[in-house]
Amino acid sequence: MTLPILLGVFLIWYSLSKVSFSELLVYFKNANYFWIVLGMFFGLLSHLSRAYRWRFQLEPMGYHVKLPNSIMAVFSAYLINYTIPRAGEVARASILTTYEDVPFEKGFGTIVSERVADLIAMSCIILVTLFMQFDYIVSFLSKSFQPKNILLGLIALVLLFLVFVFYIRRSQSKVAIKIKTFVSGLAEGVLSIFKMKKKWAFVFHTIFIWVMYVLMFYVTSFSISELEGIPLGAILIGFISASFSIAATNGGIGSYPIAVYAAFAIFNIPEQPSIAFGWIVWTSQTLLLMVLGGLSLLLLSIYNNKSE
Repeated sequence: MTLPILLGVFLIWYSLSKVSFSELLVYFKNANYFWIVLGMFFGLLSHLSRAYRWRFQLEPMGYHVKLPNSIMAVFSAYLINYTIPRAGEVARASILTTYEDVPFEKGFGTIVSERVADLIAMSCIILVTLFMQFDYIVSFLSKSFQPKNILLGLIALVLLFLVFVFYIRRSQSKVAIKIKTFVSGLAEGVLSIFKMKKKWAFVFHTIFIWVMYVLMFYVTSFSISELEGIPLGAILIGFISASFSIAATNGGIGSYPIAVYAAFAIFNIPEQPSIAFGWIVWTSQTLLLMVLGGLSLLLLSIYNNKSE
């Protein structure tokens, strides 16, 4: 918990060493807010679609969740992720356990399965981007990563995982039994994606969510005049880089604008508008999630008390 916060603070300092706070304020002041608001609208649509899609996964297990609860659980999770990274997913499943009687492990399993679907969607975006901008991406990866170290790390993780699985399967301890029970419920939630009656609706919403994410990023770039005519390849690489940065710190604080800057630098786009754009996207989307997440946490109990 402490490390992501410290990393976020360091990255904020680093970005402000590239663009002073006063210069950043000028970019915010001169930005075209029509495009920022439109980007927020696309972001909102993606989150609502995610909440609606979630219900498709829960129905095969016999749980017919109210749409308002699904929406408020999603927005609450986004807000909580700003405090402790990935804690929002746990809170999201817990909200359904509290208000919809969905067992935690099953609800959490559906969240894991939707992350798998999102990973596939992100992989498709990466493949399209790789096809469009192969030379740029290879150059960036070769400078940033050592393939040998990555391979050794993956092998070590796989070996540790296999040892853990072997131990749990053979053990009859209380802890092992609890883990087996949890994994069983988790697997049911994950496999719910294959039992859905509305598979194509799920696919449609998955595509829609990620199209809205990309559009959110793209249209917001119009808010800064210095980024006029930015190549589509830069937008896609910037989007991918920024998306992965969210996992580095709490909600991407500090890391998001630096990730955008790093991606845009490959295309020789000036650092000041790149970092300012990253802060504008991050700030606008964070404001949206904080307002709606805060309202969701406040309204959850009120709505469900009235529903009883």
